[in-house]
Amino acid sequence: MRLLFLGDMVGRSGRNAVFEKLPGLISDLKLDFVIVNGENAAGGFGITEEIFNNTIRAGADVVTTGNHVWDQREALSFSNHEAQFLRPANYPKGTAGKGSGLYIAKNGARVLVANIMGRVFMHPDLDDPFLVAEKILEACPLQEQADVVFFDFHAEATSEKQCFGHFVDGRASAVVGTHTHVPTADYQILTNGTAYMSDAGMCGDYDSSLGMEKEEPLNRFLSKVPKGRFEAATGPATISGVAIEISDRTGLAEKIAPLRIGPRLEPSMPSFWL
Repeated sequence: MRLLFLGDMVGRSGRNAVFEKLPGLISDLKLDFVIVNGENAAGGFGITEEIFNNTIRAGADVVTTGNHVWDQREALSFSNHEAQFLRPANYPKGTAGKGSGLYIAKNGARVLVANIMGRVFMHPDLDDPFLVAEKILEACPLQEQADVVFFDFHAEATSEKQCFGHFVDGRASAVVGTHTHVPTADYQILTNGTAYMSDAGMCGDYDSSLGMEKEEPLNRFLSKVPKGRFEAATGPATISGVAIEISDRTGLAEKIAPLRIGPRLEPSMPSFWL
């Protein structure tokens, strides 16, 4: 099975790049399943229902999020009726939307996708991400109720991300980190067969500060006095994500490689699909 995950879409530049390139990637690479993190798609803060729908139309099977999921208040409403939209699963009981779902890929595989948020340097009041993941895996185990299990682990600390990867190693097909908007070089298959990458990076303008126009973040570092709001950068975007080949027999990963398309970062395509 061929699975593609794209990191956080940031602003108009990032989402338009995804809308433009994703249909061709699905066709050219013969992708079976696509997951896109959309939590920064609306001006860098949250996602609207229109943007969500456009992401699905472009070919995404699931849209995941993170700590900015409710920045656009309409998400509290549409999250309740959009099965392909996920918010972090470790929000408190009763929160709008859902944190995981079972979907059918183009090749007929049952794909469990779960969105989990880390707590280190972020939201310590959230439910324990490890215990929540355990409950998700118990309810829908790999090779039983699911043919593929994928976790978008939205977190700040790489130590928490790595430990989460080891925690589910052999019980999940892949764990890919989001939130920090910078692609890491540690893509690998863990000891027991789970594909892992600490951060997929972002789909956005890399001539920026994490997808934001760099002047105001730089000003705050230098002066500690805000002069204005953070605004999403509008230059040409680079798409950044990760390609994963998953065994149809075991549900575990066989290959993993970064995917980058755009003007700023060194281009990268998964050679095993070309």
